[in-house]
Amino acid sequence: MTALARTRSVAAAVAWRSIHNAFTNPAFLLPSVLFPLFFFTAFAGGLSGLSNAPSFSFKSGYTAFQFAFVCMQAAAFGGVFTGFAIAADFEFGFARRLLLAAPNHAGIVIGYTLSAIVRAAFVIAVVFCAGLITGMHLDASVGDLVALLALALAVSATSTLWATGIAMRLRSMQAAPLMQMPIFIALFLAPVYVPLNLVSGWVHDVATFNPATAFIEAARGFISGQPTKVAIAAGCIAGLFVLSAYWARGGLRSAERAG
Repeated sequence: MTALARTRSVAAAVAWRSIHNAFTNPAFLLPSVLFPLFFFTAFAGGLSGLSNAPSFSFKSGYTAFQFAFVCMQAAAFGGVFTGFAIAADFEFGFARRLLLAAPNHAGIVIGYTLSAIVRAAFVIAVVFCAGLITGMHLDASVGDLVALLALALAVSATSTLWATGIAMRLRSMQAAPLMQMPIFIALFLAPVYVPLNLVSGWVHDVATFNPATAFIEAARGFISGQPTKVAIAAGCIAGLFVLSAYWARGGLRSAERAG
């Protein structure tokens, strides 16, 4: 069996196990679904009055405006939840046995990343259906929706690699805050409730250079059928993906040395 075939075999096995565990264990599945649904309901419903603010203009309405944010949030936190699962695998000893048994360790990281992408796609589909049920106005074409999904899954893969690097270095569920807080802070230092031009103070300065702003604004462009900041978002996600891949690789090396 070639090295590529061994990597593919390990990735498929790890992905299948992670997906099976996620969809058969409510303790894994429910938080990843309820968390974005809660924010979507709270923001799109409870804060809809913000759409009446001066200079607020978004073609598809406030529900779609918030859906774009929740879509990116669900994708990012899907990766974080996968990191939690990796840390749990180390605590219960499964990951160490996997490192001993797998002929190609890179396939382990790939498998976890693929499982996170599947979970993110499922959660986004649930939130999308919730949006349609609650009357979300949709101006996006099929191509725009595909592009939005592609962006979200790229964000999910990147956050998974980030969380994997931490989980494999610390190999404990106590590392959960380190996986979650940087992503949480980055998301909420972006224009969450109103467009960037209505954000003021130091938050505006931070949001202007925050990569999460590019993702969210691109997502809002796709959902409204008026793509914007696509090149910036693509450049940011490509750079972050490469950095996160190296970070995850270092975590894998640390786990290998620890045995």
